[in-house]
Amino acid sequence: MAPKNKENTNNRKKKQSEDDDDDDDVDYRRRRDRNNQAVKRSRVKSKLRTQQTLERVNQLKTENELLEEKIKMLSKELGFLKDLFLAHAGSNSNPAINLQDIDINAILANDSEADHKSNTKADT
Repeated sequence: MAPKNKENTNNRKKKQSEDDDDDDDVDYRRRRDRNNQAVKRSRVKSKLRTQQTLERVNQLKTENELLEEKIKMLSKELGFLKDLFLAHAGSNSNPAINLQDIDINAILANDSEADHKSNTKADT
C-alpha cells in the first residue's frame, strides 16, 4: 500500500501545482488588466492637460496682442499730449491755448471710451 500513497501524494502535488499555476495566471491577468486601465487613464489625463495648455497659450497670445495694441495707442496718446504741452510751453505769449481751460481728464475719458468701443468691435 505504500506505493499507492506515494502516487496519491504525487497526484495531489501535481493538482496543487496546477491549481497554483491557474491562480498565478488569474492573478497575473488581473494585475495586467488593472495596469492597462491605469495606463489608459494616465494617457487621457495627459491629453487633457496638453489640450488645456494649448488653449491657455492661445488665450495668452490673444491677450498679449490686445495689450500690445493698447501700448501703441497709449504711446500715440502720450506723444500727442507731449506735443500739446510743448506747443503750449513754447508759446506762452499765445493765449489761445490755456492748459487750465483744457480738461485733460475729459479728453482721456473720451479717448478711453473710444478705445473700449473699438476693442469691443474687435472682440466680436
